Amino acid sequence: MKPMMFLALPLLLASPAAVSKSAPKHAAPKPAAAPAELKWMDGPPGLPAGAQIAVVSGDPGKAGKFTIRLRMPINYAVRPHWHPTDEKVTLISGKLAYGMSDQLNRAAATALDAGQSVTMKAKMNHWVFTGDGAELEITAMGPFKITYVNPADDPRGVPAPKPEAKPAAKPK
Repeated sequence: MKPMMFLALPLLLASPAAVSKSAPKHAAPKPAAAPAELKWMDGPPGLPAGAQIAVVSGDPGKAGKFTIRLRMPINYAVRPHWHPTDEKVTLISGKLAYGMSDQLNRAAATALDAGQSVTMKAKMNHWVFTGDGAELEITAMGPFKITYVNPADDPRGVPAPKPEAKPAAKPK
């Protein structure tokens, strides 16, 4: 019986669960889609201009799981914001830095290398920026929503107050 236990232990240690525990903290699986299969378009209005998006799976505008690719140009930043659901961000290429706070602080940023990922927890203030441009894969639950910590950072703009209606002139 003892020899069987000694054989089983190495097999157990070589199992995928054991391997995943020894993997780097930010390690991520391979991206979900090949670049040639993607249809790129301008980013959504909730992101600063210049980004491009491609839907890999699901529909970010509807309830349910979705995966998108996001291309960020050189010197691009998404100011502090939060989402109502967890967001898994995997760096495909380029350089990306992020932080978890209500102020963008480049000096305190954590850098990701290609293939690494991070999960931005629901309702946690976070921000990202890139110097050289980056391509990301993002998986979350829809519908996609983004709320900026400072409404002035929201590229959709703050709705202007409606002018007060003037009383109609009385005929004489």
